[in-house]
Amino acid sequence: MVRTRSELGAFFRARRARIRPEDVGLPTGTGIRRTPGLRREELAALAGVSTHYLTRLEQGRETNPSTGVLDALARALRLDADAHAHLYALANQAAQRTPPRPQTDAPSSQAVRPPVEQLLEQLRPTPACVLDQISDIVAANREAVALFAGLECWPRARWNTIRYLFVHPTAHDLFVDWQETAISTLAHLHAALANPRSDTARAYALIEELSASSQEFARVWARYDVYPRRSLPKTLQHPTAGKITLHQEVLNLSDDGLRLNVYQAQPGSADETALTLLSPKSRRGAAEMAGSQNDSHDAGDPVSPADDHR
Repeated sequence: MVRTRSELGAFFRARRARIRPEDVGLPTGTGIRRTPGLRREELAALAGVSTHYLTRLEQGRETNPSTGVLDALARALRLDADAHAHLYALANQAAQRTPPRPQTDAPSSQAVRPPVEQLLEQLRPTPACVLDQISDIVAANREAVALFAGLECWPRARWNTIRYLFVHPTAHDLFVDWQETAISTLAHLHAALANPRSDTARAYALIEELSASSQEFARVWARYDVYPRRSLPKTLQHPTAGKITLHQEVLNLSDDGLRLNVYQAQPGSADETALTLLSPKSRRGAAEMAGSQNDSHDAGDPVSPADDHR
């Protein structure tokens, strides 16, 4: 309950900080403003609520705002449709209007169905992987592992695309537009946390880990961007394949949040040719160093974190 209350308050504070007084027709006044964005009393006036009430909302002491109050605050904060819907979801959680998912500290037990593993194989040499709600890599074909350069050097229990993006030393060089990738990735995670079926214990463990290990994660997380996953092109500067642009298609596989990410190149393009450099045959000279002698998989089999002995 404390988590959901604080999430609702954190959302209001973060989005308030992003609105300048002049954006909403208010005078900036004279002197130095100690508060980034709107002051609390300014937002309260715009939304037609008392400053005391807004303070209670931001501090988590008021957990049952009406739809009218939520809509007024959404208008004052200039929320788009995705962020407005997210505000409703956070309010429902804070008011316990949605059944919480049972909390557990155990790792994800989600398994990939054999037909999905076959699909990963059939998609080759197109990189494809299965992720869960917090972006743990549940299964992947070999090209997908190679696409995230250096990922194979991590223990498979740490294979998570969010962790990779913010902690792995290769990530900044790999993603040409790293900042936009970071913002969209955490916007997706914020949205996932509002899902009543989310495994919030595992999600918050990841958030706390990365907040402590990456200042960039903490900075981007505090922005509180929110929008669902979309299929978008990504440009990578890959150490093996060179500069490639791929279209990331995201397909939901189950109600529990498993999704299939497929990274496609334009047919007949130089990018499609470059993808072949990620295949095990093309990479055999480099791939058969550390770890391959202990790997019981055939070079083409899909891999998953469960394959490691933990």
